Amino acid sequence: MLDHSSRPSSPPHIPMDALSEVLQDFRLSGVNYGRCELRHPWSIAFPQQQLLRFHFVSQGPCWINTEAQGWQKLNDGDLVLLPQGIAHRLASAPDVVGDSLEGCRVTKVGSNVCEVVQEGAGATSTLFCCSMALGAYALHPLIGLMPPIIKGCDVAGNDPIVGPLLAAMTAEATQPQMGSATVLSRMADLLTARLIRCWVNCSGASTTGWLAAIRDPHIGRVLAAMHRDPGHNWTLENLASVAGQSRSVFAERFSTVLGEGAARYLARLRMQLARELLGQGGMSIAEVASRLGYESEASFARAFKRITSVSPGVVRRTISGRTDIDFGF
Repeated sequence: MLDHSSRPSSPPHIPMDALSEVLQDFRLSGVNYGRCELRHPWSIAFPQQQLLRFHFVSQGPCWINTEAQGWQKLNDGDLVLLPQGIAHRLASAPDVVGDSLEGCRVTKVGSNVCEVVQEGAGATSTLFCCSMALGAYALHPLIGLMPPIIKGCDVAGNDPIVGPLLAAMTAEATQPQMGSATVLSRMADLLTARLIRCWVNCSGASTTGWLAAIRDPHIGRVLAAMHRDPGHNWTLENLASVAGQSRSVFAERFSTVLGEGAARYLARLRMQLARELLGQGGMSIAEVASRLGYESEASFARAFKRITSVSPGVVRRTISGRTDIDFGF
């Protein structure tokens, strides 16, 4: 048994396509949008945040700068996705210095939509910027593996849905109506999920690591099962059954691809999720323990401290799970 303190139950049904299973519950929680109309010269810095971000260039000029890749030109219709929300700068030209935000007029046109305007006589750049928290915990390992910046045209050039979807999002943000926030949120879910899928499909065929595991027809189903229901009473037997392999074959294959055993992976997964739940402040330690399948608060606390080196009480008192989402302005 992988965890003697978890409650017994029958293993859930897991579909064959592990990536689809992981993407099934993909939701972006707390999505904010900004339509920017800026006159050259302009430059805006976006600080590091633990959020996904993307920028869509409806009309240039526009350049993006990151520490790792320097300046890159963005053309009309270009989309960039920053999965880990790294620090970056957008500008009308690489030689524009300073920060233009103080001179911009920022107007809220909805609960999570704003308009940013910089007047002037130079060429007009029209951008659609989005900042979003990831609501689907199952995707966190995949997001961590993605490069810090992805140009949509590099991975989704053959996706016929991306272009019309971006056009629809731009129209919705430009002329918000009743329910626009919900509509934009759902379209952002779809757009980001499709870009993630395109990146997975375009990535090299690695033989080890999380990406290789989710692609594996046997181990991928197990990862999807663990992430979908981390509180289930997973045993080596029922995980091997999900994988469609014998216990010995499954255990060896899992360790070879992931670099650790299934028990260790599951324990880390549970404690990472526990940190998020404790940080959100809406659940007691006992409630978190129950959600993750532990029979008692004490057994959960022991496992938590063994893996994280701190007690769940300390985490709950010191971490605020509320993310103040903005555009980085």
